[in-house]
Amino acid sequence: MLQKQIPAWVAPNPPDPRGAEDRPPTRCASEKKLSPCHLLTVRIIRMKNVRQADIVSQTDCFVSLWLPTASNEKLRTRTISNCPNPEWDEAFNFQIQSQVKNVLELSICDEDTVTPDDHLLTVLYDLSKLCFRKKTHVKFPLNPEGMEELEVEFLLEESPFPPETLITNGVLVSRQVSCLEVHAESKRRRKRGKQKDLLVTVTDSFEHTLRLSPCLEPCCPRPACFHHPKYFQSQMYVEVPKSHWSCDLCCCCRHKRNGPFCQPLDCLPEDQELTRPLDENCELHMMSADCPETLDVRLGFSLCQAELEFLQKRQAVVAEALKQVLQLEEDLQADEVPLIAIMATGGGARSMTAMYGHLLGLQKLNILNCASYITGLSGATWTMATLYQDPDWSSKNLEPAVFEARRHTVKDKMPALFPEQLCKFKEELQQRSQEGYKVTFTDFWGLLIESCLGDKKIECKLSEQRAALCRGQNPLPIYLTINVKDDVSNQDFREWCEFSPYEVGLQKYGAFIPSELFGSQFFMGRLMKRIPESQMCYMLGLWSSIFSLNLLDAWNLSHTSEEFFHKWTRRRVHDIEDEPLLPEIPKCNANVLETAVVIPGSRLSDTFREILIHRLFVSEFNNFLRGLQLHTDYLQNSQFSMWKDTILDGYPNQLTTSANHLCLLDTAFFVNSSYPPLLRPERKVDLIIHLNYCAGSQTKPMKQTCEYCSVQNIPFPKYEVRDRDDNLKECYLMENPQEPDAPIVLFFPLISDTFQKYKAPGVERSPEELEQGQVDIYGPETPYATKELTYTEAAFDKLVKLSEYNILNNKDKLLQALRLAVEKKKRLKSQGPS
Repeated sequence: MLQKQIPAWVAPNPPDPRGAEDRPPTRCASEKKLSPCHLLTVRIIRMKNVRQADIVSQTDCFVSLWLPTASNEKLRTRTISNCPNPEWDEAFNFQIQSQVKNVLELSICDEDTVTPDDHLLTVLYDLSKLCFRKKTHVKFPLNPEGMEELEVEFLLEESPFPPETLITNGVLVSRQVSCLEVHAESKRRRKRGKQKDLLVTVTDSFEHTLRLSPCLEPCCPRPACFHHPKYFQSQMYVEVPKSHWSCDLCCCCRHKRNGPFCQPLDCLPEDQELTRPLDENCELHMMSADCPETLDVRLGFSLCQAELEFLQKRQAVVAEALKQVLQLEEDLQADEVPLIAIMATGGGARSMTAMYGHLLGLQKLNILNCASYITGLSGATWTMATLYQDPDWSSKNLEPAVFEARRHTVKDKMPALFPEQLCKFKEELQQRSQEGYKVTFTDFWGLLIESCLGDKKIECKLSEQRAALCRGQNPLPIYLTINVKDDVSNQDFREWCEFSPYEVGLQKYGAFIPSELFGSQFFMGRLMKRIPESQMCYMLGLWSSIFSLNLLDAWNLSHTSEEFFHKWTRRRVHDIEDEPLLPEIPKCNANVLETAVVIPGSRLSDTFREILIHRLFVSEFNNFLRGLQLHTDYLQNSQFSMWKDTILDGYPNQLTTSANHLCLLDTAFFVNSSYPPLLRPERKVDLIIHLNYCAGSQTKPMKQTCEYCSVQNIPFPKYEVRDRDDNLKECYLMENPQEPDAPIVLFFPLISDTFQKYKAPGVERSPEELEQGQVDIYGPETPYATKELTYTEAAFDKLVKLSEYNILNNKDKLLQALRLAVEKKKRLKSQGPS
């Protein structure tokens, strides 16, 4: 999209009948601080040499102002028609918080009464550049060659309001929220048919507009509740909805009967009822109060308390397993037990099937009990979700689970599309919509997966998988997606979103919510409306949303060059920071963003862009970051910088905090691996067992991960797989001894190497058994194509046995990696804390 490129008001919840192990994770308190607000005056003075929007006439120019950290409403100047040098001299006032990143967008527009207004360009100006109590006069050079410039004056002054209480983790800021209760009283009884409801709108509020029924004085009022930022300059408007029979031609009559009543909210006294007459028969009663400061979104980069408690319990299981596997004479001390993870990639039914074989092999070597985490995406999540229905799955023989998966993989999938089954799907999707979810094709895909993988509904929800973790008896599962924008290429914007039975979170922002609240509505970190937790089938559809790709994704997956498409799909951005017209910025302020001019594309390029990046099917969930704002120093925060990997990260007004919904995709559309949750420095993973299931190049996900970590300065081994894809070994051990924070990686490509001649490690096949070792994984006639959901019994058995064999045949490499991980922990222990 941009030209720069880089490689509640809520009823109390009912008592929780679950045990302590299954309850939501504790939400740790974040840092609170008092911070003053400032009054900002922006005076739009004039423009010179305005470009023509068309060849017919001069531009009918106006300037639009948008400062989302002060108000979601866009303000604008009056329009000056047919003038190349318009002068406005209009002032606009904002109340801004000094601890959030305030970037003002000044858009130059051409008003058109027939077609939508033309957006000529936008200036992005970081208000951190302004000096306090001193007017700043700026001439923005919009087109130096054409001598086009915009002249603006800024003034930053003290606010009469007291300092605001903020809650922040250094990246996100939660501001104070007020709750406004409004009810209307009718002074005399009217006939029921003539009683009119009122439409009440509060700008910048979570609810925005509600319908209010006036009541008689003796009746108990039923107030409308609005939640709005306390220090925004919010307004309340009240009007009577127009009747179908009202005379639209009578302007004075319409204004008298339906004209809005306006009430500024920054002057309302707290906890005191204020009464205002609406007309001769109705009066409004308003009362404003502060919402509780406790947040329902956990702001912080540390692991939640529930995960820390799980790791402590799991540590004892891992220590005992390592002692047996490595035949240690002494028990490992707590700080000598390495953190081991299993990382699975995606690949539809191929990854689901092969993962069963890999886990079976790891279980036979007792290495499965050495792992504390399992991460996956796409088809690997089908295996994970199925296994975690059993709270003790990893301590039981996995062969019955493999046989059950085989039964469903080889069965006919057509009954899932029979009319009676489709009618059931329709009823379930209608129920989901009534619960408050935005239903998409991905939800239907989830129901289809559930029907294909089992005989009945998967009753276990994500949060209910805590039962499989309460004693540390299984590794902790983490499922991964990416959050994107529906109008931007995922090469320009994507964010890792992780799901565990404890929490769902965006790790870049350090924002997490209990998994049972995912999909509910939040505002400024507070739960507004709780929606029932999604059934597991819908989560499976989300985690493997293969239908969410757009044309640009398809091109990027099949080609490496993106230059041509980016040229046609990104808006042009020009830095004007070094232009001599701009005032010099104090050198000490390193947090300011460069002033930039964003020039939209032509209508042709916009149409081309929409065709390329439009996603017909994408999962949309309520954004739990809604209303939160970015800290003024967010770009300097080391945690944010670690995952700052797209050009939009430097444009705070376009980041996720301003979106109403999360748009979540299968991670494979960016890179087919689930490494990011394991690379968080808070988890400190020592050994990662990489199980690869992707089609095509087996080394591509590993190479992409190494390159990504190198660019992001994330500790990770260097890419050392030198073999070609047609000559790969079964296992590669990768480590970086010079980087103590880098994990050891054991990479298992999905290949048929010695399996062709050996049916078990050291046991050769007889001539009659050679055919069983021929596994066509990636050929043009392969039965394991990603699009395939049904396998033959022979194909399923071959893939499971191949995966299991590759694990068992590399027992020595696995043991070597485990020993290295233990030695690394002991070495770090002897060195003491850094």
